Amino acid sequence: MRSSPRRILATAVALLGLAAVAATVPAPVARATRAAPAASAPGSVIADWARLTAQIVDSGGRLTPPEESVWHAFVSAGMYNAVVGIEGRYEPYRWNGRAPRTASPVAAAATAAHDVLLHHFPQAAARLRTAHAASLAAVPDGPAEEAGVAFGRRAAAHIVASRRGDGIGAPVPFPASPAPGVWRPTPPDHRPFATAWLARLRPLLIDRPERFRPGPPPPLTSSRYAADLNEVKAYGAKDSPVRTREQTATAWFFTNLDLQGALADRAARDGLDLVDTARLFAAVNTVQTDAVITAWDAKLHYGTWRPITAIREADRDGNPRTRPDPAWEPLLETPAHPDYLSGHTTTAGALTRTLTLLSGSPDLDLRITSIVTQETRHYTSARAYNRDCVGARTWAGIHTRTANTVGTRAGERVAAWALARHFRPLDR
Repeated sequence: MRSSPRRILATAVALLGLAAVAATVPAPVARATRAAPAASAPGSVIADWARLTAQIVDSGGRLTPPEESVWHAFVSAGMYNAVVGIEGRYEPYRWNGRAPRTASPVAAAATAAHDVLLHHFPQAAARLRTAHAASLAAVPDGPAEEAGVAFGRRAAAHIVASRRGDGIGAPVPFPASPAPGVWRPTPPDHRPFATAWLARLRPLLIDRPERFRPGPPPPLTSSRYAADLNEVKAYGAKDSPVRTREQTATAWFFTNLDLQGALADRAARDGLDLVDTARLFAAVNTVQTDAVITAWDAKLHYGTWRPITAIREADRDGNPRTRPDPAWEPLLETPAHPDYLSGHTTTAGALTRTLTLLSGSPDLDLRITSIVTQETRHYTSARAYNRDCVGARTWAGIHTRTANTVGTRAGERVAAWALARHFRPLDR
């Protein structure tokens, strides 16, 4: 089971010499502090339901960010279809549903989100009913509200039907046998590769993840492999004497990010209306999920061992440039899946490319908060964000630099391919 956000935070601040901060952070950190724009913001209904999605799908704090991204994709795609099916301006997502322009897009978006979540999480019915009523309270009673609710139900039903049999949560075995270079469960808990189903999940935008699967990682006997391993061994060690305080802070920062809050902030600061807010959330969340699928496809296909295993068993890799350290430990606990590709950097590349393509500007302008450290950073360029994410996973001791950099490029390719075919203006 994943450590709770509060436990991770306490460990992080202690290592950074900021233990006094821990006492001021309310529990549960991961949910109570997620950002959202003011209720009067044009796209607030989108942000409100994105925040509620995080609370509903992972109330116990057990899902990993890649798993959670799948649910955000479903909900945001449903809301997007509900909005553009009324307002137009952009192509619907894999649908041709339309409603009268007199229908309320706010009522439609709220209803679509409500129904998608209710289908998958019926145990949250009471909470969803309350949230739905709150959203509809902002809409005048009458035919517009009724038509919006009816169309939102149609949009949700389409998303639910389109995802039947998509492989979510299905058992997917890891077939490789233990050998030098091959992934195996890692300390301290030696958990199995339980999220392998993400590699076989039906994509939302791309046709197949193999299209974006990169070439193999460096051979065990290569100089590149040795350089990768020796870097993470030195900078990613739990008690590393060469990792700087800033690098340690960055490693903790990228552990888990409030992406939905960052999108809400971006929409509010840019003054996006409801349609463009719905497009922003839907494009980012669906591309993120397809980037996860791409990364997990490579993980399952190549099945490379993690740094903790490679460093402890370096005497078995056949490379004279590496040396074993049987007691080596990383700064952060190693997630239970293979090294190549890094999921964090693949989704980072997808995020930055999606945002720059949607805005039509090379500038990123992303303010994002770490759920773990509660620090907010403002990134003005995609290069800076991707660089920090690549560094973070290396300095955390859980990924090699090659797994990180190749992941970034794969995510960028996924985003570019997907946005050339989806969420396009209708006048094209």
